[in-house]
Amino acid sequence: MASVAEDFSRRINALHGEAGRLWLEGLPALVEHCARRWELDVGPPFEPISYNYAAPAEGPRGERLVLKLGVPTREMLSEIDALLGFDGCGAARLFDSDAARGALLLERLEPGTPLTALCEEDDEAATAAAAAVMRKLNRAGRQQPHRRPTAADWGQGFERCRAHFGGGPGPFPPKLFEEAESLYAELLATSAPPVLLHGDLHHGNILAAGRAPWLAIDPKGVVAEPAYEVGALLRNPLPQLLRLPDPVSTTERRIAQLADELGFERARVRGWGLAQAMLSAWWSIEDEGCLGEHGYAAAEVLAATKI
Repeated sequence: MASVAEDFSRRINALHGEAGRLWLEGLPALVEHCARRWELDVGPPFEPISYNYAAPAEGPRGERLVLKLGVPTREMLSEIDALLGFDGCGAARLFDSDAARGALLLERLEPGTPLTALCEEDDEAATAAAAAVMRKLNRAGRQQPHRRPTAADWGQGFERCRAHFGGGPGPFPPKLFEEAESLYAELLATSAPPVLLHGDLHHGNILAAGRAPWLAIDPKGVVAEPAYEVGALLRNPLPQLLRLPDPVSTTERRIAQLADELGFERARVRGWGLAQAMLSAWWSIEDEGCLGEHGYAAAEVLAATKI
């Protein structure tokens, strides 16, 4: 097995502490175990690797697969549940898994070009492609029992942020933080019936595929109203979105397009986008100890939009 990048090792250690260190030590043996169990020929990992180890693999009959490995956590269990729930509708198929070891055997999406590439050429077309994936996931998610985590669970991040900073918003402008916090609570209270959602459906998690134009990977698996799904897309791709000549105008067009194509109210699309962008900025502090400047800047962009 090829050695993993130093920044990947640092990230795993920072996020998981001793459990992460032990997992990294056992990673070569884990790859070998999975190769034997599923009769795989495993190649070098995809680059760059960020929070999980993922590598192309071939099965015993030449099946083109992906072996994904991560520190076993509740989040990984949610991903497995979500992939089973979507069952290939709008997302990569999960062929097998070992939750105790944090191992997933997945369909390989080819050519695998991320939606980010189309976004850079034609943002309107990329938004339409993402909306089409959302519709497929939504159809599949409606058939699933309600699982955790929920949007309410994730929204507790606002409370943790205030607790962390002695009751205040810390490094975030009070007015912006309060708007995001209030929007999240208001949207939760007025939500449509919840369904199983991807939860992190940004451009990097939507890939060009063979059996469908675009399919999703790496779901978080959150239960919320369908309109919740737009949040990650609206604040991405970062930092490219922030480098546009007029990111506010682009975001306003995205809000209108997503609302029209998915049948959501524009105010809910904007509100979920703004609230989740701020929450994402806090999660960067909580998980990695640094201010999520891009998420915070995306929240400022969304706050400036007119609908």
